[in-house]
Amino acid sequence: MSHDNPLLADDTLPAFSQIRPGHVLPAVESILADYRAGIDALLAPASPRDFATVMLTQERLEQRLARAWAPVSHLHSVADSEALREVYAPAEEKLTDHAIELGQNRELYAAVQALADAADFPSLPRPERALVEHALRDFRLSGVALEEPARSRFREIGVELSRLSTEFSNAVLDASEAWHEHVTDERDLAGIPDSGRAVLRQYAEDQQLDGYLVTLKQPSVQAVLTYADNRGLRERVYWAYQTRASDQGPNAGKFDNSARIEQIMALRHEAAGLLGFANAAEESLATKMAGSPTEVLEFLHDLAARAKPVAQQELAALRAFAREELQLDNLEPWDVGYASEKLRQREYALDEEQLKPYFPLPAVIDGLFGLTEKLYGITLAVRDGVDVWHPDVRYYDVRDADGQVFAGAYVDLYARNGKRGGAWMDVCRARFDDGDRKQLPVAFLTCNFAPPTEGKPALLTHDDVLTLFHEFGHGLHHLLTGIALPSIGGIDGVEWDAVELPSQFMENFGWNREALDLFARHYETGERLPDALFERMLAARHFHAGLFLVRQLEFALFDFLLHLEYEPTQGARTLAVLEQVRKQVAVLHPPAWQRFPHGFSHIFAGGYAAGYYSYLWAELLSADAFGEFEEHGVIDRATGERFRAEFLSVGASRPALESFIAFRGRKPEPEALLRSHGLL
Repeated sequence: MSHDNPLLADDTLPAFSQIRPGHVLPAVESILADYRAGIDALLAPASPRDFATVMLTQERLEQRLARAWAPVSHLHSVADSEALREVYAPAEEKLTDHAIELGQNRELYAAVQALADAADFPSLPRPERALVEHALRDFRLSGVALEEPARSRFREIGVELSRLSTEFSNAVLDASEAWHEHVTDERDLAGIPDSGRAVLRQYAEDQQLDGYLVTLKQPSVQAVLTYADNRGLRERVYWAYQTRASDQGPNAGKFDNSARIEQIMALRHEAAGLLGFANAAEESLATKMAGSPTEVLEFLHDLAARAKPVAQQELAALRAFAREELQLDNLEPWDVGYASEKLRQREYALDEEQLKPYFPLPAVIDGLFGLTEKLYGITLAVRDGVDVWHPDVRYYDVRDADGQVFAGAYVDLYARNGKRGGAWMDVCRARFDDGDRKQLPVAFLTCNFAPPTEGKPALLTHDDVLTLFHEFGHGLHHLLTGIALPSIGGIDGVEWDAVELPSQFMENFGWNREALDLFARHYETGERLPDALFERMLAARHFHAGLFLVRQLEFALFDFLLHLEYEPTQGARTLAVLEQVRKQVAVLHPPAWQRFPHGFSHIFAGGYAAGYYSYLWAELLSADAFGEFEEHGVIDRATGERFRAEFLSVGASRPALESFIAFRGRKPEPEALLRSHGLL
């Protein structure tokens, strides 16, 4: 009964405090049984073959499932436990099996195809046509045309890949939480600023320890690798972090993802072959803007040709500085962040610690919301009394210019145990107009910032500010959708190499004086960010831009070539492919024991397989889109309304390139990306 299981309740928002691991499998099984019955009824001979019956019925069934699974999936990421893991993995396998079964249902495919073949199809509204077209494409990518035994094999592969990606992600989290170093002598932390030490002290207190605890949580890793004078400590943290979930490092073999990577790659290649693709990279591009592997590789190689010479110059200068000023004759990877920060301070008199007092998190949030109001006329206000999964979480109502609540967002910003690293936006509820029932869009916005300490608010680095703006950009794409069909509304269905456009676009405001003036004020004095400090920020904006780009290119090329060049007889060749890429684009080569791929959750446990290049591809689009704002004074309401209307609100109801052209008046120009990195 729904009153016994909160996941079966038809509530506006999830009842997080009532959800228990024991609710998960019964809810999933009950909803899937109803889902199958609903599809059977849709396909009954007497059932009409019209859009409302065929498409809206599927959207309705899918949304019931999503309302139950979204909070479970979210809790798995932000409040993980052994009990939840035990039910999460089998539940996810059931969901994957169901999705593939649905995607291979030929009767359902025929019903959708009949809509596309009908005489009135061209006269349907654009979103309705897009929903049908996306559904037909997804049927083909689910193997609807396959015959046995390929049909069953494809389904088996999907379930197995789901299991492996969950295990990969769990291993990275477990490896991250398994290592720490207890420091009792404060001298060992020399160089780390007070704010960084306060975080390490808090980690120790959380474990009932004296002194400090160095961990593999992001705020700790960042503090040590950027500031610690203790070279041995930097090396140990780098070693532990860069060997997570591998056959190397302090927990060598314990959480090792090596075999999982091999299995994932083999299964992806086999699945792509069953669908008629030459490899998993080609299959990946079926849902992206880029038309071919050649187009992706030309894009990446062209960027590399421009960025690598700059990176080589930057590294040579850094080596010379480290040798002359820091007595580091041999610059190692665990020295790079430390030496870079010292060089940046010398060149630009800019220290992140100088900036952090001007970025107290509560003020940054207020400023971000103020900027959003200026651009789009929307306001966000905390709603108390909403059921959340942790006391730090806040829920915001989103109101349009007329005062009507049209969306909501959960915001969870601090690093803690049981919470995966990184930052992301995910969907809690999608917008869906189903007759008289209106389901409003709701987002999860998650970051891993250092929490408040010793009576101080959380103080962000400027990079943290950009991260928050980035994820909020994704959130706006979801929340501001004008499409009430969930499968093509918000971020759903948008080409993967365009879905980062709104997020990377928002980062640009973190460099704009007018936007910074909305929130960049000293947390103790209220003083605005001084002009001299802002000018030094701008001057340092492209500091080591070449090194940053070649690192992103290394990730993107490794991911794409790993999938493009996979040969079953040779296996994944993970480290060999990585070395091949590094010879092409890298300027700094890490030690042979480094195992970066084993923690690369984006491509092995996220949605970025053969798609990590999307970050750079979308950055080109976002830089060019921001150019339109710059031409109209940057914080311009009319331009914001056009961006909302032509891109943010249309979801996947039309191709992203069409939406870009509608906003910008032309196709994207590659120079925008180079300009944004100071490489022109």
